[in-house]
Amino acid sequence: MDCDGQNGKDVVIDCCINDLHYGSFKAVRDTHIPIKKQKITAFIGPSGCGKSTVLRCLNRMNDIVRGFRFSGHVHFGGRDIYHPSIDAVAVRRHIGMVFQQPNPFAMSIYNNVAFGLRLNRYKGSVAEKVEEALKRAALWNEVSDKLQKSGLSLSGGQQQRLCIARAIATDPKVLLMDEPCSALDPISTRKIEELMLELKTHYTIAIVTHNLQQAQRVADETGFLYVDTSEGGRTGYLVEFGDSKQIFEDPQQQHTKDYIGGAFS
Repeated sequence: MDCDGQNGKDVVIDCCINDLHYGSFKAVRDTHIPIKKQKITAFIGPSGCGKSTVLRCLNRMNDIVRGFRFSGHVHFGGRDIYHPSIDAVAVRRHIGMVFQQPNPFAMSIYNNVAFGLRLNRYKGSVAEKVEEALKRAALWNEVSDKLQKSGLSLSGGQQQRLCIARAIATDPKVLLMDEPCSALDPISTRKIEELMLELKTHYTIAIVTHNLQQAQRVADETGFLYVDTSEGGRTGYLVEFGDSKQIFEDPQQQHTKDYIGGAFS
């Protein structure tokens, strides 16, 4: 497929996947998604279409999966993050991630947020950075008087916001969120969505969501992925990508129309 270069100066990550394998299994093919600066980009599609796999490509989280092979490129900061000279750990300092299930460490709220700062040997005031991150994650007012309590003592929604604070404490340029609300109740989900809209003033965000209404509410651009079963397997690929309003109100591809219309899930 044609994925030559980034699509304009506002593109922070240019992701081009020709083929992505786990061992002999081809998980994703023919997928090109530009992630634009200070926008929220959503990946939607049925189960097994490779949404999370594509997201994890953006900061090399798939590297830890045995048998992972990748053909294509992910350009970030003018370089391909899959070039042999690039350190995957360094990539993840600039491209943070929040997972589906809240996963705070079994340590204090304060130490959860400070963890990455200490790991990266931050030279400034750790306390100030912790407070700043908790404020940006809309959690400071709820935890400022109990920073030494365990992060595991918080509610599910608070734990997810703590994980967001932990991810942004090291000042990443991009924040990846893999189904960040799927384990949360509707009130907590609304808070996370409001937080995402606030965070995009500081960060570029890419999310995976199975919730079409959520993608409509928060995403500036949306990519729809589908599953190719023509060769007897299940290989995900990008069907359509564009402005979210266009994707949801005037999709150009029949698979997209069917999915948006509820013909399958």
